[in-house]
Amino acid sequence: MNERTSYEIILSYMTPEIRCAMKQAAEESVNLSEIRFRSGRAVSFVYPGKIMFLTCDGRLIADYRDSRCICASASDIHKIVEALCRYSVHSCSRELNEGFFVIGGGIRVGVSGTVTSTSDKSIKDFSSLNFRIARSVKGCAEDLFRRTNGRSVLVCGGVNSGKTTILRDLCRLYGNSRKVVLIDERNEISASTGGVAGRDVGVMTDVIVGSERAAGIISAVRTLSPDVIVCDEISQTSDAEAILSGAGCGISFTASLHAENYEDMLRRKIAVPLIEAGVFDYAVFLQGSSFPSRIREIRRLD
Repeated sequence: MNERTSYEIILSYMTPEIRCAMKQAAEESVNLSEIRFRSGRAVSFVYPGKIMFLTCDGRLIADYRDSRCICASASDIHKIVEALCRYSVHSCSRELNEGFFVIGGGIRVGVSGTVTSTSDKSIKDFSSLNFRIARSVKGCAEDLFRRTNGRSVLVCGGVNSGKTTILRDLCRLYGNSRKVVLIDERNEISASTGGVAGRDVGVMTDVIVGSERAAGIISAVRTLSPDVIVCDEISQTSDAEAILSGAGCGISFTASLHAENYEDMLRRKIAVPLIEAGVFDYAVFLQGSSFPSRIREIRRLD
């Protein structure tokens, strides 16, 4: 990011004691993928292949039982949630219903706690938070883009494997040469603020933020005449139906899917009709959370 790093954005939501310790640990933010807060337990910094714990004097150590570790209190977590809600919890019913926020820089914050018995099934009595750091790695998909000749790609991987990072860079590459619409339901790809994308997603990319994928795809097909539509984490039947409809209009699609290998991909009912219809030319499988955004296999889908 140009103005504020993801780490600095996260700092702005912290309580004073935690913020002070995190500031001293700022140099350790390189390759950091998550910062996790659990009520009554040590604050943890998650990296590819290891987890460290924050101390009161701003160091990171491997032993969570050390008395120097900062333990997030229930009050700390509640205050951080209040800051995420801009001090109006009632105005964030959608986020609390879905269990996550998306803040500046496309950072996703997962929330856990007690689900209410009311009809909206919102979360109260917050017990933990997970700040997932969004990272833009410009150029990480250039070799993939070249090897697939800019064709349609289904990016597959597990949790924290870098699917969104690869997809963001593919969107940039498509959008520098073709008309692209990015369906950015959670604002994790473009990190848009006030209608301006905070990440480079291509000079000819139109961004639809906050819409459900299926509705966004249908709207894009009808009104924005894209050559390519890019969307993250397809997971519902309605997603597949909208993609098939758009593909029938001659539009190319590139998307991501939670699947760790080819066999796993074929077990996803959402993917099979799209593959059989020839929507995607290639499937790309990432190595996993220990090597985020690193490609293990590129497979041609015939």
